[in-house]
Amino acid sequence: MIDRGKKNVLGIRVDALDYEAAVNRIISAARQRTGFAATALAVHGIMTGVLDQNQRYRLNHLDLAVPDGQPVRWALNWLYQAGLTERVYGPTLMLRVCEVAARERLPVYFYGSRPEVLKALVVALKRRFPDPPLPIAGEQPSRFRAVTPEEKMAIAHGIRESGAHITFVGLGCPRQEVWVYEYRRILPMPLVAVGAAFDFHAGTQPQAPLQLQRAGLEWLYRLAHEPARLWRRYLFLNPLYLALLGLQAARLVRFDPERGEPPSEELRVG
Repeated sequence: MIDRGKKNVLGIRVDALDYEAAVNRIISAARQRTGFAATALAVHGIMTGVLDQNQRYRLNHLDLAVPDGQPVRWALNWLYQAGLTERVYGPTLMLRVCEVAARERLPVYFYGSRPEVLKALVVALKRRFPDPPLPIAGEQPSRFRAVTPEEKMAIAHGIRESGAHITFVGLGCPRQEVWVYEYRRILPMPLVAVGAAFDFHAGTQPQAPLQLQRAGLEWLYRLAHEPARLWRRYLFLNPLYLALLGLQAARLVRFDPERGEPPSEELRVG
């Protein structure tokens, strides 16, 4: 097991750890019924914090930010000799947490995406974890809009009353990181943002071949499938990430994690 603590990547504190350490931390919080906010950061997630001071503050106040993207893992190995042999990919992390949750009978909850995706996801996970069965406390789709304070409390109440010990959040970056940041103090359990994991495991969106994932080219596969939505993200942010990382490695620019600004108000993502 590897867990070398949080490391500064362009001013964002990323945990230099492996799957085993990440799963242990999430399950430990679930057993203790402790509030715990976690996310899986690829390049896009890192860059949202680089370019937005409020988002930098949010990311740096989460309990766990795992290196979801290969370029993030490479940065940890390059800058800090972390010795990570694989990334901690959000969809795989979700399955590994579910495996332990099934064994320990820790109910899980799914928040985000669309009703049809959640329905397919639950069916797929029940098929994947039949014995012992994965206890699923409930699911709730995104409202795809800002919620009122009353709606936010109703969402939290529903999750608490379901008996869930872990909530997986699939809202996409950066909405899911905002969500786990805002709900972390009112839900006594791990909140784990897992990106496109709901769609991948439900079978509603294809995953990149393993060869592309290992080569750090998953972004190219996704760009080819959703060019209209993703071209600005990848063609602008990826080169900027590499350029800034070079400046950090050369110690020409210091990226200070403490420069984030606390949000003046909650966004109440739904």
